[in-house]
Amino acid sequence: MSRFRQSCLPLFLFAVAAALTCTGRASAARPAIPPADTVSGLSVGTDTTTGIAADSTAAAVTVADTLPKKLTGWQKFKRFFTESNQPKYNRKKFDFSIIGGPFYSNDVKVGLGLVASGLYRLDRNDTLSQPSNVSLFGSVATSGFYMVGIRGNNIFPKDRYRLDYVLYTFSFPSAFWGIGYDMAVNDANASRYTRKQNQVKVDFQFRIADHLHIGPVASFDYVDGLRFDRPELLNGQDPSVLSFGMGFVLNYDSRDVMTNAYEGWYVRLEQYANPKWLGNKYAYGRTDVIVDYYQKLWKGAVLAFDFHTQHNYGDVPWTMMAKLGGSYRMRGYYEGRYRDNNLTEIQMELRQHIWHRHGLAAWVGAGNVYKDFKTFRWGHTLPNYGIGYRWEFKKRVNVRLDYGFGKGQSGFLFQINEAF
Repeated sequence: MSRFRQSCLPLFLFAVAAALTCTGRASAARPAIPPADTVSGLSVGTDTTTGIAADSTAAAVTVADTLPKKLTGWQKFKRFFTESNQPKYNRKKFDFSIIGGPFYSNDVKVGLGLVASGLYRLDRNDTLSQPSNVSLFGSVATSGFYMVGIRGNNIFPKDRYRLDYVLYTFSFPSAFWGIGYDMAVNDANASRYTRKQNQVKVDFQFRIADHLHIGPVASFDYVDGLRFDRPELLNGQDPSVLSFGMGFVLNYDSRDVMTNAYEGWYVRLEQYANPKWLGNKYAYGRTDVIVDYYQKLWKGAVLAFDFHTQHNYGDVPWTMMAKLGGSYRMRGYYEGRYRDNNLTEIQMELRQHIWHRHGLAAWVGAGNVYKDFKTFRWGHTLPNYGIGYRWEFKKRVNVRLDYGFGKGQSGFLFQINEAF
């Protein structure tokens, strides 16, 4: 996704405030007070002065004292910080919380954002499978930027099937340097344009062995490039491109929890075709490979490794080329400044739990964009490193604030869930 998901510096985790009333905890209804004899199990005496059953009065007071009280705004605020990360998807059909507030970035200026997360199980008796998850995100900013989207992983009972999806729409005053490393590395090529994008991507996977799934994948992308300062940087391509893709995904996943893994492997192969008979003006194919590994070290520490490579071939439009940077890899780089047919990137991150719901992370990485293997140059490899803060928003679901550094670039990123 574009730069809107980068460089966001929230004021104290989006001021936390918005969602305190949305933690899904309604006050319990006030039960009727049972008769005194059913409370004590003893015969009831009577106060001869008042004529009221004494045991009944005492029981009423006792029951009243134990009834839940309606929470004040401050109590809801306090409970959010102390209890929202407690697992509730076995007791509730849908454990949902939301957090929001102001943010600032160099690109989109002052804005208001909202991030929400939900955990659930389709079969609440299946405690061995991972819980399903869904995240919603949205924001607006004074620069004219707006965005709304949803992504999630739906795990069916006993992990027989999986449904992964992402949908979003946004408008963003963006920048474009052209295509290829040589164009991007030249600061003088920076030009402005407005990027409007709509994307839908869905795959449905069938389990064929332990931890191994395969299934179809489909995607839809529409990018509308408007008001280019230098349209010649597009090399004659259309500023607006509609793209339909279809293919398959092969997925091996032995992670303990997909939203914040402590151990295991995640290997994913996606193979796309975007033929003309699907309505594409630009016909091309794509192969995308991800290899992740997670290992516990000392107490509270996890070492995470991520390798990603994407290869596009055929008549690849500028909108669908491999783009370096973003909220998940090569953090701190402007997403899309470095773009070409192919991309290879690697990163390693150390995650350390510090205290209660707080943690830190540090990473190093590198990436390279190139037209084909013949034009690959080791000297074009870009460095990346950074540090981040983690706050456990829900059980094994972190809100992260990262600051990434690259070659001549750096920036804040605010996101929900780990980068990989």
